[in-house]
Amino acid sequence: MKPHRALLILVVLVAACADEPRPTLAQARTAGAATDSTWTIGSVLGADTALQIGEYITAIHEDRKGNVWFGTLTEGLCRYDGTSFTYLTARDGFGGRSVRGIVEDDRGALWITTQDGLWRYDGTSFTSFTVDDGLADNRCGGITRDRHGTLWIGTNRGLSRYDGSTFSSLELPLDTSPKDYPTGNTSPLLAWRSLEDRSGNLWFATNGSGVVRYDGTAFTRLTTRDGLSSDFVFCIAEDRNGVLWFGTDRGLCRYDGATFTTYTEADGLAFREVYAMMVDRDGALWLGTGGGGASRFDGTTFTTVASAEGLRNPHVQSLLEDSRGRLWLGTSGGLYRYERGRAINVTRR
Repeated sequence: MKPHRALLILVVLVAACADEPRPTLAQARTAGAATDSTWTIGSVLGADTALQIGEYITAIHEDRKGNVWFGTLTEGLCRYDGTSFTYLTARDGFGGRSVRGIVEDDRGALWITTQDGLWRYDGTSFTSFTVDDGLADNRCGGITRDRHGTLWIGTNRGLSRYDGSTFSSLELPLDTSPKDYPTGNTSPLLAWRSLEDRSGNLWFATNGSGVVRYDGTAFTRLTTRDGLSSDFVFCIAEDRNGVLWFGTDRGLCRYDGATFTTYTEADGLAFREVYAMMVDRDGALWLGTGGGGASRFDGTTFTTVASAEGLRNPHVQSLLEDSRGRLWLGTSGGLYRYERGRAINVTRR
């Protein structure tokens, strides 16, 4: 563990991360972006990119005090207190590039997965955890905190478990054969996201091996052979009825514990690639897609939030409904808040 003192100041940290899912050239063209090999935030927004909260908003979390935290690809960690934005970057002790996930523990500390290890922020200082501390790999993916307080961290070299004092590795039953990966990350050992269901089972969205369930004793893998639309799974959600939903590169999958049902553009889904997912206070499912904006699904009908509603970037990578009922959408071109049927681009000023 390496402690770092935090001084809260506004700065910009420029970094790069080839592993983060990004829109392909074909997707950028569909969105009306530049048609050459260079895809930028400005090519879609057509606006002053310096005003954006971040080029890629990769994670969103509301803490117990009501602050909303945004993980970015190049701007570090950003906190919104309801009035202003504060950035925590390398100059504040946070050295993580490409934030992937944020969770909060019982003491109010944030745990952040990045491409440079796992980080803990106690409100004053940062502490980093890397392979030197037992983490399987510094290139992290999703993170979940279970009901016992244990952290589960997906990495490029497998799954890590942290009990508050010690890291241990668990070997998921994965298919490591060569594949045509749909994103920039080609690690077959990565779990993009994870979730603990109401029964205490842990679910892992894998990079080419479908979904894996862990009941505390044994692993069970579900793949296209079982009815899953694709073995590349990016996100997981559980609705109020206990039904599980999986976002893949080939549509949205519903799993009732016995059978899978797939939803695609033909059913009204905005775009087949589903990167982010959440259930709102009304029980509706919100989906962030990799080219069609966001979709809201009430169990019967899909409603799209895209350019007509003010969402100028169609690649939605993170979603959150906060305690005030505001819906935040993190895109590959800035931050949006959805209110009264409109998507509002939230900027630094």
